[in-house]
Amino acid sequence: MHHEAPLYELFGLTFNLSNVMMITVTSVIVFVIALLATRNLSMKPTGMQNFLEWVMDFVKGIIKSNMDWQTGGRFQVLGVTLIMYIFVANMLGLPFAVVINDELWWKSPTADPVITLTLATMVVGLSHYYGIKMKGLKGYAEGFVSPMPFLFPLKIIEEFANTLTLGLRLYGNIFAGEILLGLLAGSLATGFAGTVVAIIPTIVWQAFSIFVGAIQAFIFTMLTMVYMSHKVSHDH
Repeated sequence: MHHEAPLYELFGLTFNLSNVMMITVTSVIVFVIALLATRNLSMKPTGMQNFLEWVMDFVKGIIKSNMDWQTGGRFQVLGVTLIMYIFVANMLGLPFAVVINDELWWKSPTADPVITLTLATMVVGLSHYYGIKMKGLKGYAEGFVSPMPFLFPLKIIEEFANTLTLGLRLYGNIFAGEILLGLLAGSLATGFAGTVVAIIPTIVWQAFSIFVGAIQAFIFTMLTMVYMSHKVSHDH
């Protein structure tokens, strides 16, 4: 089911107002979760604090599976932010969609390739930044010609490929899920018979989409740490 995006032009630039709204909503939700989890810290965590500490331990495990903690510990906050932000973003379009005048306003922001490719570009860009910062320009440059200099063109292509696959993988999974949910929702609105036929698949796909959204947040964070490891670890 195709709907137009609400676009607005300002100073010669075109803004997708739905994307602006949804990334703002996602940011606010993640901020509120972090605020509630750290408002009353205690030695014996409960509730939201316990949840956030579990997320931090989970991300710590991801980092330690890719690089030593002394090197990768500085990326823990980045990993926690990514996994929470992407998970929340993946979930927003599951309960419902809001269409006004054939313009889609409420959806998962990660169902838009502009958002996912922007996140991927940010991650790959950060990996290059930390590679230069932690290994120096010479050590960073050696990574493109080691172990064989003639592989340099392939490594340049690999950087672009990593960006595309990282962003499009997330987009493809979330967008496909929302399309199917939209089709099932259309069946629910076709009368009693359509509702009876579609309600069970809708509930099942909702549950499966939650699982997919969580897995995609994990994969994105995992690959972020893999790319960071390749740039900052001296054994790569």
